[in-house]
Amino acid sequence: MELTFPRRPTRVVWVGKVPVGGDHPIAVQSMTTAYTSDVDACATQIVNLARAGCEIVRVTAPNMAEARAIGVIRSRLERLGCDVPLVADVHHQGSSIAVEVAQFVDKVRINPGLFVFRKPRGDAVEYTEDEHEEERAAIEEQLLPVIRVCRERNIAMRIGVNHGSLAERMLVTWGDTPQGMVESAMEYLRICEKHDYRNLILSLKASRVQVMLAANRLMVQRMAEEAMDYPLHLGVTEAGDGEYARIKSTLGIGTLLAEGFGDTIRVSLTEDPIQEIPVCFAILQGLGMRKTMVEYIACPSCGRTKFEITEVLDQVRNATRHLVGVDIAVMGCIVNGPGEMADADYGYVGKGGGNISLYRGREEVRTGIPQEQGVAELIALLKADGVWREPEQVTA
Repeated sequence: MELTFPRRPTRVVWVGKVPVGGDHPIAVQSMTTAYTSDVDACATQIVNLARAGCEIVRVTAPNMAEARAIGVIRSRLERLGCDVPLVADVHHQGSSIAVEVAQFVDKVRINPGLFVFRKPRGDAVEYTEDEHEEERAAIEEQLLPVIRVCRERNIAMRIGVNHGSLAERMLVTWGDTPQGMVESAMEYLRICEKHDYRNLILSLKASRVQVMLAANRLMVQRMAEEAMDYPLHLGVTEAGDGEYARIKSTLGIGTLLAEGFGDTIRVSLTEDPIQEIPVCFAILQGLGMRKTMVEYIACPSCGRTKFEITEVLDQVRNATRHLVGVDIAVMGCIVNGPGEMADADYGYVGKGGGNISLYRGREEVRTGIPQEQGVAELIALLKADGVWREPEQVTA
């Protein structure tokens, strides 16, 4: 039985060669950590990310010099034969830097909270409607040159709202809330639509999962009310490192994907960015949205287990991990094994007396196999079924 999560209908926005939205696969992103001015280090990191399966790479452009360095990086990547789409991350001095870097990239990301500089008022208790209009006019003035160059080059823009960097006007008017994040995004969306530019992707990120979930749900509701269908980029920002960061990211990203929201994802880890890619793929595979690895189903072990299951699972994984798209179960006994592994393509089940059985789906196809021959016999079954292929040899 094929189970899928219903997906919110969106327009398709192309980021270079990668389509985001519609019925296209959820795209996986990451971001370089090397200084953009270090062209060699940055290009190397981008190539390594692309080889690891990253489909879109973001590079920071904090100043004009590094915006121009992205042009050099793009040329270096072309010489290396790497065509992964690039996104420029623009925060401060938004308009001039964004216009410059838009010449070299496939998408420009702007942060509404920082794009137009305003000296903090500090003691503000409210903004009048005239003051709101004045601020919106200033945003439009700064955003329009960016819209023009993105439209001329037919590249995308991400309106990327961060909970931690909302503009003072948003904080004063709506508070430190998901609603403030949504209102911030809506102002930029309306300006873009006013000027007939719709190659837009949205993100509403927070370091707290609850805020990230609430903001994205509210954003989807508001877009539906205004007949907008822009794709969403999902992520829990500043998640940290290690196991907890991975859990937080999975909770935020996975929950929204399961609700049908989200078209591209990035797991933000305080680690080498290449470590983000397996987490992204694991989230997508766990939800049945991408097949990028072998799916192993294994019981947690108990007193009924007929072999050392962690050792056997490692043996099976080491022999078959390259067979992407195949689901393999390793079960310790026949009590729950055949039933619990029913969704697997193949099963390896303990039978007692030092023997195991092999299953194809729900059917037991070989039994009485000595445990020490189990992996070899599993490979033989995979070969007989035409599923087996030899692992690719890695060359230096």
